[in-house]
Amino acid sequence: MITQILLLLVGFAVLIFGADFLVSGASSLAKRFNISELAIGLTVVAFGTSTPELIVSGIASVQGHNEVAFGNVIGSNVFNLFFILGVAGIVYPIVVQSNTVWKEIPYSLLAALVLYVLVNDVALFGKSEDVLTFWDGIILLVFFIAFLAYVMANMKQEITEGEQDSIKVYGPVKTTLMIIGGLAALIAGGKFVVDSSIAIAQGFGISEKIIGLTIVAAGTSLPELATSTVAAFKKRSDIAIGNVVGSNIFNIFFILSVCSLITPIPYNKAMNFDIYVLSIGTGLLFVTMFSGRLRKIDRWEAILLLIGYIAYVWYLISQE
Repeated sequence: MITQILLLLVGFAVLIFGADFLVSGASSLAKRFNISELAIGLTVVAFGTSTPELIVSGIASVQGHNEVAFGNVIGSNVFNLFFILGVAGIVYPIVVQSNTVWKEIPYSLLAALVLYVLVNDVALFGKSEDVLTFWDGIILLVFFIAFLAYVMANMKQEITEGEQDSIKVYGPVKTTLMIIGGLAALIAGGKFVVDSSIAIAQGFGISEKIIGLTIVAAGTSLPELATSTVAAFKKRSDIAIGNVVGSNIFNIFFILSVCSLITPIPYNKAMNFDIYVLSIGTGLLFVTMFSGRLRKIDRWEAILLLIGYIAYVWYLISQE
């Protein structure tokens, strides 16, 4: 069992380094083609920080560990919303732009609601089983493309001198090696995480659902945690909250669409509770924009988010 725990930690470390290499290499490549930092942040970096979730959920779904595949995505979104924003908001109160309040946060809530409708086939459509099908994946992908279109349409084209210098440009060979090496590390790390987490769950008699919703979800969200915490420390609120909201949209609309396009994923309706938590939490995030100081997550609100996550994990464990 100790070996499996060590392999899990090694897997997380490899995932984080792999994501970092991929983001650095891809950002260097994008900058060579004079793509703005804003475009890179909303596409390349967002993809990079969510790649661990993509790899882990993809491997889990292919291997038939459906609860890990769903649990990783839903659990990561809950972790992002409650834990990461809680930590970032305690470091420094997060000011939220009007566009994020009125468009991106509601779109994140829409993602959770669309997922709920697509996976509850028995209760809502009278089918024989709950499963995320190929066509459900197409629907999710359409929503993701619509989000990308929105991002591109609202993108500012101006590039400041500071932005030009903020991304390091590597030589062609090193850039290529970083991208390939990053992807290889992500695949290897993802395999370690899935296999070791399943072994740990079986060894302790814990369900794959709980492992996916907690340990795997938190581990694959470490890139988002690091990014938002550092951004809050540097008082860059847009990155802190944009990273979380964008990642939550990306996780549901892109990652689950890719997984279901590869193979249909049976769904455990017990995870409806976790979708409820995610939906209510996202709705409350929207409401907090109008309490206290307008469009700001104050420290007391951040503390409440952290308490909410601790209560959520406690409830999951108590139900085992």
